[in-house]
Amino acid sequence: MKEEIVKFTNWIKLKIKIHLGSDINFYFKEREVWWASLGANVGSEIEGKNINFERPVLVLKKFSKDMLWILPLTSKHKETEYHHKSVYNDQEFSVILSQLRTISSKRLLRKVRKISPGEFKIIIDKIRQLL
Repeated sequence: MKEEIVKFTNWIKLKIKIHLGSDINFYFKEREVWWASLGANVGSEIEGKNINFERPVLVLKKFSKDMLWILPLTSKHKETEYHHKSVYNDQEFSVILSQLRTISSKRLLRKVRKISPGEFKIIIDKIRQLL
């Protein structure tokens, strides 16, 4: 229990820094994979790791320079309709389709890469089926 309190306290401190932090705007686009500070979340909500509470995410939809839809990525794969398996540099990962969420672009940390248009279309189609 104490570890959880420390984790949430550390996340709240970082979240304040992110919210009040610099006004640097990253130029992000759909199909890009970024590291983002997702935080310490509740229950089964996917959360970040390490000191920045970070996790790789796929930019699904850009609404403005400040707001976007993302799908978190994981190195663990499950054979479900809620996961899309992919491979990059001989490493398997999954896009977690059930964890679609809106975030502020202030949460973005650094760009990793861009996925192919073909794979992005498959992911979009899977999201549409879920919705």
